[in-house]
Amino acid sequence: MAERRVNVGWAEGLHARPASIFVRAATASGVPVTIAKADGTPVNAASMLAVLGLGAQGGEEIVLASEAEGSEAALDRLAKLVAEGLEELPETV
Repeated sequence: MAERRVNVGWAEGLHARPASIFVRAATASGVPVTIAKADGTPVNAASMLAVLGLGAQGGEEIVLASEAEGSEAALDRLAKLVAEGLEELPETV
């Protein structure tokens, strides 16, 4: 299983707009990805309700994971998106 641990770069955490940006990127990745708080229960990263339900705060560590073949690049892009707190989807996601 591929995994990335990253701190949430959005000051407000994964709420509303940042969660929407992240979920769209996770969906666009084309591979099934889970997201969890460190040592928490993983949820579907493509589900807006699941991501909002995490309650991940700015600076808090999250874990992105996938068992899909070829998921390394997708996890790298998602980790960068989260760590940098980007305000829009990068074209490469």
